[in-house]
Amino acid sequence: MTDRDARLTPLTHRDADWSGLRVVVTGLGVSGFAAADALLEHGARVRVVDAVAPQPETPMAERAHILEVLGAELLLGGGAETTLPGPAEEIDLVVTSPGWPPHQPLLAAAAGAGIPIWGDVELAWRMRPSEGGAPWLLVTGTNGKTTTVQMLTSMLRAAGLRAASAGNVGTPVQEIVQDPQPYDVIAVELSSFQLHWSHTLRPRAAVCLNIAPDHLDWHGSLEAYARDKGKVYANAEVACVYNEQDLATRRLVEQADVEEGCRAVGFTLGSPGLSMIGVVDDVLADRAFVEERETTAAELGSLADVQGQAPSVAPHLIANALAAAALARAHGVAPVAVREGLRAWQPEPHRIAHVATCDEVHWIDDSKATNPHAARASLVAHEHVVWVAGGLLKGADVDELVAATAARLRGVVLIGRDRQQIADALARHAPDIPVIDVAASDTGAMDLVVRHAGELAQPGDVVLLAPAAASMDMFDNYGARGDSFAAAVDRYVQEG
Repeated sequence: MTDRDARLTPLTHRDADWSGLRVVVTGLGVSGFAAADALLEHGARVRVVDAVAPQPETPMAERAHILEVLGAELLLGGGAETTLPGPAEEIDLVVTSPGWPPHQPLLAAAAGAGIPIWGDVELAWRMRPSEGGAPWLLVTGTNGKTTTVQMLTSMLRAAGLRAASAGNVGTPVQEIVQDPQPYDVIAVELSSFQLHWSHTLRPRAAVCLNIAPDHLDWHGSLEAYARDKGKVYANAEVACVYNEQDLATRRLVEQADVEEGCRAVGFTLGSPGLSMIGVVDDVLADRAFVEERETTAAELGSLADVQGQAPSVAPHLIANALAAAALARAHGVAPVAVREGLRAWQPEPHRIAHVATCDEVHWIDDSKATNPHAARASLVAHEHVVWVAGGLLKGADVDELVAATAARLRGVVLIGRDRQQIADALARHAPDIPVIDVAASDTGAMDLVVRHAGELAQPGDVVLLAPAAASMDMFDNYGARGDSFAAAVDRYVQEG
């Protein structure tokens, strides 16, 4: 055991001796700040590195000022991220923000020098109380993570538990762990980045919702990406939940090293088999967490409880509800609380959000569908769709998406930098579908998109913004794109 290992191995809870630990924190974003703040509070010596120098009167500048007052050394901008900030023998640990890939120069140098690298989530796990820390329920997957976590949190709260959602969903899990008023349970959304840098998590239960190509530039290959996703199941105590419709997730469970007695629990859009949760007619049915599961099932809710005000319920939304229910049931939540949690849940903006219905045409904003896998999940939820698509495809292939959904397309309106790639796929797989190319990229572009979509739509159709692409070619983020779409729809409806 090296001196570093001897120093770090006992650091498994907040009451351990963190004093004097020499830590480099990479990234001054929200998660990096939370990690540095917690380390300083526990007596560590912290240096924070970021490629960006904060501009005055910005959130980043405020974070930098706070950390400086607390005693951190800040190395910001000017190539600070290109190398280790000092001799390797004077660094005990690197704590990295999730967006930094392993091949980033500073992290590569740390790995080459044998310096351990933890992610912000790994640090948060090791800073839980020595006794009575809230159990974690983990959620990962290419798509649907945030929705599932929020559904799960709603179910936990309906059961009377003090529950929080954290991680990739927005609030750093470090902030939740450090809260002076302890939580009963934490629902943690984890990206593949966060899982890559996690090593010792022991969840009460975990799920990988699905696997599709994404972030391959970060991970290097689909195999490496899936391997990092599979780390969500490591050391699980009660249940490893997998998607029966995505066998890659079952294989990850089969390969996982879990606690004795941990069960594999599937969720399915069909009728559930033994030790599964699924759908019987319009009922969400549990055959995994009932005593006589060979012959009986518990009713957890109905499709109407998931649908809310939407014109229909998307299959992937049902899948998310089933996955959340499986985790809640693994934690001991009663069926009635699962139902009440689903009824209380409200979708986040830009996730299959119903914008308007006018002249029997439904307008749906799913701007969060930033990759082909997510867009396909939205498209298959509707019989006839006018599809609004395009943006930054980030190298993703759209042929499979177009081929799988061509029969549902009433028409397509394309926008954004990589729209020609989608147009080419449509020409190959759906040559008879009318396609309108909107080349404009100014502030009025979305009004043109909506007008053309309205002309293509027929009564009963859905006009669906599910771009299958990122938004930064034209908008600050997917939220701004969705807001632009909703505003343009409102103007179109008002004009009559």
